[in-house]
Amino acid sequence: MTDMDDALRALALDAGRAVTAIYDGPGFETRMKSDDSPVTEADLAADRIIAAGLARAFPDIPVVTEERAESREQTGLARFFLVDPLDGTKEFIGRGGDFTVNIALVEAGRPVRGVVHAPAAGRLFRTKGDGAVREEVGPDGAPVPGSETPIAARRPDNRNLTVVASKSHRDKATDDLIARYDAAEFAAVGSSLKFCLIAEGRADFYPRLGRTMEWDTAAGHAVLAAAGGSVLRFDDRAALAYGKPGYENPFFLAFADGVEIR
Repeated sequence: MTDMDDALRALALDAGRAVTAIYDGPGFETRMKSDDSPVTEADLAADRIIAAGLARAFPDIPVVTEERAESREQTGLARFFLVDPLDGTKEFIGRGGDFTVNIALVEAGRPVRGVVHAPAAGRLFRTKGDGAVREEVGPDGAPVPGSETPIAARRPDNRNLTVVASKSHRDKATDDLIARYDAAEFAAVGSSLKFCLIAEGRADFYPRLGRTMEWDTAAGHAVLAAAGGSVLRFDDRAALAYGKPGYENPFFLAFADGVEIR
């Protein structure tokens, strides 16, 4: 699926340029959605670019995106794109750098292709062929030549784990869960970059005991799976599946293969 990998990469980079132009500008419009989450003109600009690009390149594959409520009325899809045009909107509004553009392809409930682009951080993570890669992105929004590097989750030391947790959704339940493990180090990042930290071997374990939607996780999940990691439901330890009615995730555990789940 190299052609699709490249197409998703190009769309993520295009959306990233639009997001950056608004982020670097003098100000931007923000409003609250019906679920009390914020949306900015950057979310909407990125969504337009990605949705139009996917429709042109893959007209037969349905698209489900956070910013289009009507798209989420599609259910029972065997193969579809799942898009979060700007994950980490609160980080974006607060001028933090941990926001990402996310595009994933889901087949039979599994995210099989994905790209996570962090414009402010100048990083892009994606599936490529049978694996996953990371590359640097310059201030002009273009990939840095020669920067593409294969990534893989590391073999964890269960007596010395690095745990990654949300910047804005850490709570007692999460802390209690982490206390079951021998965690020697913690990394706090926003958005789908938590999956990517595990995928590139900089962390081992990401527990999420809080509400997320499928578009929040699908692209990062795809990258992590391609890099040698897993994402399981917290309740029954089954694989986290996609295309569920309402597109809401249960609590989950993301980890490098080899972490002893307790």
